[in-house]
Amino acid sequence: MTVSPSPVSPVPPASPAMHVLVTGGTGFIGTALVQQLLATGHSVTVLSRKPTSAQALFQGRVQAVRSANDLPSDARFDAIVNLAGAPVVGPPWTAGRRQVLLDSRVGVTESLLAWLQRATHRPAVWVQASAIGFYGVRPPHEVLTETSAAGGGFMSELCVRWEAAAAKAQALGVRQVVLRLGVVLGPGGALPPLLLPIRLGVGGRMGSGQQVMSWIHRDDVLALIHAALRDPQMHGIYNATAPETIAQATFVATAGKLLRRPVWLPVPATPLRWAMGEMAQLFVDGQNVVPARLQQQGFAFKYPTLEQALRDLV
Repeated sequence: MTVSPSPVSPVPPASPAMHVLVTGGTGFIGTALVQQLLATGHSVTVLSRKPTSAQALFQGRVQAVRSANDLPSDARFDAIVNLAGAPVVGPPWTAGRRQVLLDSRVGVTESLLAWLQRATHRPAVWVQASAIGFYGVRPPHEVLTETSAAGGGFMSELCVRWEAAAAKAQALGVRQVVLRLGVVLGPGGALPPLLLPIRLGVGGRMGSGQQVMSWIHRDDVLALIHAALRDPQMHGIYNATAPETIAQATFVATAGKLLRRPVWLPVPATPLRWAMGEMAQLFVDGQNVVPARLQQQGFAFKYPTLEQALRDLV
């Protein structure tokens, strides 16, 4: 049985029709993006490990290929949106798992670049996903903008290598926009597991609760991608986070208020670190990341505050 994609918000105004190549097009962000592109008259090719499933997901309205190696050199795309990547939350980050995470991002990106080098028609723009993990674990008081240095640890290494692989497209004359995504809140992804303990009445802060959670609503991510596709003035690195950064304890308290559930059961950091290793930093550590360039350029967030975002989603 084919599962229909989750509903998405109304699409932005149509722009001239494009042919867009989307990797990660069956994921949490990618599915909604492809739906919007199709609804506004664009054509889409999805790069997916399961092309038949991808075509079924979108009722046969997309072309689908298994890998960039299957793309002919004369394929014509106006844009690439590279969202591919295995979930970072899952099995422990063993050496094997780290390699899977690297291959699913850096490997896919390098294969796209290899196609781009032999392509007879190069796209005008490449929108590249990354993550605020680029900055590593940082103290709450350190405000991080797009000019802040990379941090340490595996997540930072993953993002640095991912961005570096994609950056080579610029030497081929392709405008590139890199979105360092915060925690993306929407009807799927990270939010349901974050809310589950609260819905069950056993929610509470993780660790100290003072670690900063830099987040963004999925609708704002989609609006950013559409803006990057349309606006030739957008280029380079952007922190894709909402203007309001919050402590993790504030996230729990706000969700508890909206769900009308108590948040009384804190989760100590030490057991999580023992059980999850370095992956625990995704839950008990954080980064205070601000969207400095987006604010300078006047991007209008639909959901600038956490309460607005959660009211839409819970």
